Amino acid sequence: MRLTKTRSDAAAVVKGGHVTVNGADVKPASKVVVGDRVEALLNRRQRIVVVRRVLSKRVGAAIAVECYEDESPAPPERDELEAAFAQRDRGAGRPTKRDRRQIDRLRGRSR
Repeated sequence: MRLTKTRSDAAAVVKGGHVTVNGADVKPASKVVVGDRVEALLNRRQRIVVVRRVLSKRVGAAIAVECYEDESPAPPERDELEAAFAQRDRGAGRPTKRDRRQIDRLRGRSR
């Protein structure tokens, strides 16, 4: 299991201020050492990992997974996620501007 799909995605998450190491904000080039606790907010889910081994070069996913311990809380149940999103009735037509604003508010995209 990887935290982000690419290195550039990881850098964007760090630049966005969604990652802390031992409770302190970090920059994309920050170094980690064995025992560091990395907390990240990824896809609306809190991820917590503890560094167990630092690698000097890039390796495959099977080896990388052995280098950290995942202490993240369990993901929410599927039913909870589905209940959070409103669904329109089939055949209701295209949403009006008012409908779109309400949908955006529900999804947390309001201004």
